Amino acid sequence: MKTYVFDASALLAFLEDKPAAQRVDELLTDATRGRSQILMSAVNYGEVYGKILRDYGADQARVTISGVSPLPIAVLDATAARALLAAEVKVKYKLYYADSFAAALCFENKATLVTSDSDFRRLGHSFPVIWLKP
Repeated sequence: MKTYVFDASALLAFLEDKPAAQRVDELLTDATRGRSQILMSAVNYGEVYGKILRDYGADQARVTISGVSPLPIAVLDATAARALLAAEVKVKYKLYYADSFAAALCFENKATLVTSDSDFRRLGHSFPVIWLKP
């Protein structure tokens, strides 16, 4: 089964109905049908909540996150082991620490990253990436 990791930009593209929303919707549909699985770090999930909170306020942030919960996205905890791996990725590839959690999940699960964040280009071809148009 194919495994994808969403960073914050992937879920935000879907929620904000950006041009890349259709591609994200296709991946979510495949996961709903059991053809793939989608993972997301709790750290990146928190980034999504924080952006909505900042842009639209607490009520909208809670409503939006509540609406996301039925989606086929497994939100994985930032365990001690993942935090250390993310720190190693951060130092090696000069990523923001939050971004390094998404990359760490890709390494851990041999997954494909789904992102529009060009900072991930620093990783070269470490794992497959689906680049969403920003």
